[in-house]
Amino acid sequence: MNPRQIAIIGTGRIGRAWAIVFARAGFSVNLHDASKDMLNGAIASIRESVDDLASFKLTDESTDAIVARIKTCESLEEAVSDAALVQENIAEMVEPKRELFAQLDRLTHPNALLASSTSGLPASTFTQGLKGGARCLVAHPVNPPSLVPLVELCGAPWTAPEAIERARAIYEAAGQKPVTVNREISGFLLNRLQGAVLDEALSLYAQGYATAADLDTVMRDGLAMRWSFMGPFETIDLNAPGGVADYAARYSGTYRNITATRVPFDWPEEILTKLDAERRAVLPRDQIENRSSWRDRRLMALIAHRLADKDKA
Repeated sequence: MNPRQIAIIGTGRIGRAWAIVFARAGFSVNLHDASKDMLNGAIASIRESVDDLASFKLTDESTDAIVARIKTCESLEEAVSDAALVQENIAEMVEPKRELFAQLDRLTHPNALLASSTSGLPASTFTQGLKGGARCLVAHPVNPPSLVPLVELCGAPWTAPEAIERARAIYEAAGQKPVTVNREISGFLLNRLQGAVLDEALSLYAQGYATAADLDTVMRDGLAMRWSFMGPFETIDLNAPGGVADYAARYSGTYRNITATRVPFDWPEEILTKLDAERRAVLPRDQIENRSSWRDRRLMALIAHRLADKDKA
């Protein structure tokens, strides 16, 4: 097993971004995909993304040097044979993941870590009964991990604590910001927090309190301004002279009232159709990919700003 060798299984957006994360940090990366077309197009797409990063001065080496660390492998066995970490990125379905992890358990070094990028499936649903189940975990990234560094580590009940610690060290070495989810929970941490905000935004929209555009403005030009560099606990700690305890004394009644009057959103089709029409008036469907690329470049600019601010501190 090579401690600097990573295997990426699945070369969609997440898989390609993971390849950039590890190659940029000096790891060697093997790519594999069951689709030959996806695999054959992966390197060119990765090169384009690394060029974008370089344009914002977010790489320390040339694009050629980074991409040279990434190799495509037609066979799964070749891709994972000496990997210290395998990062799986296939479809969000239990059975295909279970089949793949059974293969990985047979083909990899017994000490290699087997991690899934799943955004919602607990590791226990696809690793139960594996001989190497103690080394299996979820490593849930934010799309794209090459721009958003958070990765949530969550093991199954049988995952060894030592495996979580080793995984944490590898992701930190790759420049990511790993957090540990202490026990399995649907959606992990990020999607539960995101889901709570999304549920309330959709509910307020459904009840006619505001347009979709104005609710986006509330987040983009309000909450997100602070949340781009501090979390909710630090936010409230700074929003009252006496910190968290003072904030709770001042505003807990308001939040209790909000909770008591909340109307959960049940995803009715007519509201979603209305919301989609509102969004399509702003952004035609054939422009979504272009806007996604714009979002990624804005993230790059934000990262560059944060790095510059850190250097001045």
